[in-house]
Amino acid sequence: MNKVIITCAVTGAIHTPSMSPYLPVTPEEIIEAAVGAAEAGAAIIHLHARDPVTGKPDQSPEAFARFLPQIKARTNAALNLTSGGSPFMTIEERIQPSMKFAPEVASLNMGSFNFALFPMLDRFKEFKHDWERQHLENSRDLIFRNTFKDIEYALAACAANGTRFELECYDIGHLYNLAHFAERGLIKPPFFVQSVFGILGGIGTHPEDVAHMKRTADRLFGSDYQWSVLGAGRHQMRIAAMAASMGGNVRVGLEDSLWLGRGTLAQSNAQQVRQVRQIIESLGLEIATPDEARKILSLKGQDQVRF
Repeated sequence: MNKVIITCAVTGAIHTPSMSPYLPVTPEEIIEAAVGAAEAGAAIIHLHARDPVTGKPDQSPEAFARFLPQIKARTNAALNLTSGGSPFMTIEERIQPSMKFAPEVASLNMGSFNFALFPMLDRFKEFKHDWERQHLENSRDLIFRNTFKDIEYALAACAANGTRFELECYDIGHLYNLAHFAERGLIKPPFFVQSVFGILGGIGTHPEDVAHMKRTADRLFGSDYQWSVLGAGRHQMRIAAMAASMGGNVRVGLEDSLWLGRGTLAQSNAQQVRQVRQIIESLGLEIATPDEARKILSLKGQDQVRF
C-alpha cells in the first residue's frame, strides 16, 4: 500500500517538564495529547508514562493503566507501549507494561549504545524538580543497555500475546542485530524498523546517514520490512521529509523534539502531526489510517489488547 504511517510519540523519557510547558505529564494531559495527535492524522501513538507531580518517567503498569483505557475508548489509533522506558531502567522494569496489557505494538531497542543527553544542559539552565538536572548530567556516563540477552527476554515475554514491535535502530549495527534474531526465527516479518537519527551516541543526521540506514535495511530485509524514521530535536521535520520522499514512514512527537520550528516550541503533539502531514501530502503521498497501518504491519487489532 502506498500510504505513509505517521507515529506520534507524545511524551517520552528524554525531555523534562522544565524544558517546555507543553510536554504532557499527567494522565489527563497524555490522554488529550494522544487523542489530539490521532485526530490530526497519527495512525500509531507511542506512549510513555510519567509521575504526575514531578514528571519523572514511570514504567509501572499502574501508571499506564491511568490513561490506556481512556485513549482506546476515544481513538482507533494503534497504541504502542514503550519498552525503552528510561535508559536508567532494567529490561525487566521496561517490559512490564507490554507484558500486562498486550498492546498491538511495543517498542524494542535493538542494541546497546552511549545515550547522551547532557548537551541539553547548555540550553536549559533552570529546573523545577531536583531529578531533572541529575537525569541529564548522569548521561555523561550512561550506556543504554540492550544486550542480546535483554532483547531475547523482551521477545520471549511478548511472544504469546500477539504484540508486534517498533524496532528502534540507533545505528547500523542494530540492523544487523535484528537480522540475527530474524535468522534465528525469534522475530517474524514484517519488521517495523524505526531508524533513529541525531541522538549523541548513535548515527548522525547527514543525508548520507539516512540513505545508509535505508540501503542497509533494504539489503538485509528486502520486502520483509517497513521503514520509518525519527529525527531528534531540530532535525525532526527535515529527516521526516527525506524519509517520506524515499518511500518511508515517519515518527514525530514531543518525545523526539519539543520544537515546531527554529526557536518555536510546539504547543501540542497534534501541531507536529499536522506539520509532517502537510509535508507528506505536498509530496503527493497519502497518510495511512489506523486500519491501513494495521494491515501494512500485520497488527492484531484493538480488540485483542488487554486494557
